[in-house]
Amino acid sequence: METQDKQTLLIDLHYLPNLEFFTYLQSFPNIILEANENFIKQTYRNRCYILGANKVEMLTVPVIDGNKKVLIKDLKIDYSQRWNIIHWRTISAAYGKSPFFEFYADYFQNILDKKNTFLWDLNFQMLTTCLKLLKVNRTISHTEVYQKEVDSNVFDARTLFNPKKQVIETSFYLPKPYQQNFGNEFVPNLSIIDLLFCRGTQALEILKNSSLN
Repeated sequence: METQDKQTLLIDLHYLPNLEFFTYLQSFPNIILEANENFIKQTYRNRCYILGANKVEMLTVPVIDGNKKVLIKDLKIDYSQRWNIIHWRTISAAYGKSPFFEFYADYFQNILDKKNTFLWDLNFQMLTTCLKLLKVNRTISHTEVYQKEVDSNVFDARTLFNPKKQVIETSFYLPKPYQQNFGNEFVPNLSIIDLLFCRGTQALEILKNSSLN
């Protein structure tokens, strides 16, 4: 992937993004979030992965009309399911005893408790909160219309992330092991909250060491 002379990253917005996502964000000073794509099912747009006591857990935000062509910025969350309560219970069970849970937990619980109407708002608040906790400053904007082709100074990372593909090494992300809560074998590329809750103030340095750019 050629990134030379590119100052801006165009990327889709994920739910509690993984480490690969954040290594991309680290590599560009300007971030444009794609707000005018159609929602794509079974992607990171409404799911993330964390490490539980027995296995990797997938957390999925249920949406309304996810089978139809709906712009991501207009996609509503389905609260007929108590997913936000289930997500927080699962996160608490996985990370409640981790070193930095008590310092960061309220930030995420408060966002889930707000019960945002739109998936976009939920994801954006999660993203900006994670950047704040990492102490990473980026200029963030969003698209006004969907454009298939982008300017030459923009790196288009839309649709590059696929939860069905195992990340071993990409042009941006090289997994660097850190102490996790469970298991003897390091699980790479989980949600950023795994790194934040487990390593706290060391998270940014670990993230930098996991970036190839």
